[in-house]
Amino acid sequence: MSKQEEAGLILKLYELRREETMRKARDWYFRDFNPESLADFNEAMLGEHSGHLRMIVSYWDMAAALVNNGAIGLDLFTETNGEHLGVFAKIEPILGEIRGIYSPRFGANLEKLIDSTPEGRKQIAVARERMKAIRAEATRTQAKAAR
Repeated sequence: MSKQEEAGLILKLYELRREETMRKARDWYFRDFNPESLADFNEAMLGEHSGHLRMIVSYWDMAAALVNNGAIGLDLFTETNGEHLGVFAKIEPILGEIRGIYSPRFGANLEKLIDSTPEGRKQIAVARERMKAIRAEATRTQAKAAR
């Protein structure tokens, strides 16, 4: 695939992320979805945000499949995207349990992409800690505003 075709796919992925429902799903996933257990995941999967959860994970799993199968080069993808790291960071600690209940392939393309990315697992750990710190700061800010 030519660099121009790869660039076209990157731009298409970006365009899809701008769609209104996808934007709402992304906002929910990063702001409100913070699973600490399979029960938390199930609550989202079986609740009003089921579509949002499925949309986000399947979108990034599909994008990862494009990279894993050579449609988009790893370097170009990782230089133009980072959101997939946050998506995977939220589900990685319970991924084995999720796969046991829902599908043994749940997030498999995304995991393969992370593992093929230099220091991929380290980047996931950093992303998880960064999101945890952001949530803690947001909680402190909300507490101050409530006073």
